[in-house]
Order: sequence, then structure tokens, then C-alpha cells
Amino acid sequence: MFCYHKELPTHDFAEGVVLKILGHGENMNVLHWDMEDGSIVAWHSHPEEQFGYCITGGFNMKVGDKTAELHAGDCYFIPPNVPHEFTAVGKTEAIDVFNPMKPSLPGLDLI
Repeated sequence: MFCYHKELPTHDFAEGVVLKILGHGENMNVLHWDMEDGSIVAWHSHPEEQFGYCITGGFNMKVGDKTAELHAGDCYFIPPNVPHEFTAVGKTEAIDVFNPMKPSLPGLDLI
């Protein structure tokens, strides 16, 4: 499968947070995020394992009882069912991969 970023629809996820669904296979799906400075993906958890890569900008992140500030080029791994939160530091762009597939987000069907 091929996807062309400029042709993918955007989805308003939260204030200052825009999502594009890059695609999915049998066991994973991939999301692209654009976040305005200070925007938040609030504290949540899910049964899927999550890997993310920060392309530009950065995050103040909370994962379980740990906190970190990530910058462009940094990545994160979030185990299943561990609560986490993202706050954008600067205009931020990131990619997330979920395994198994994350079937939905609030108000949005992913597959």
C-alpha cells in the first residue's frame, strides 16, 4: 500500500491537534499528528502497545509515573494499558504506530 500525505483527510482530534490516518495492516496501524504549541492529548490508556517518533518540535510526556521532554528525533515506547499524556512543545509533528491495530479514538473510527 502507498499513501500520499497531501491526499489524506485530516481529522480534528482536540484543540490544536490534527490527525491523519496513514494506514493499517493486519497487526498495526500508523497515525500522523500535527500539534500546536501547548496542545494536549490528555491522560489516557489503551490495550495497544504504542511506538512514536517525534519529527519536529517536541513533547512533555508523562508515561505511567515517568516524565520526559522529547525533541525532534526522539522516540517513545508505551506498554499496553499504561496511562500517558502528551503536551506539545512548539509546533510538533509525530508518527505513532499501534500494535495490535488501534480500532478507534474518541469520535473517530481508524479502520
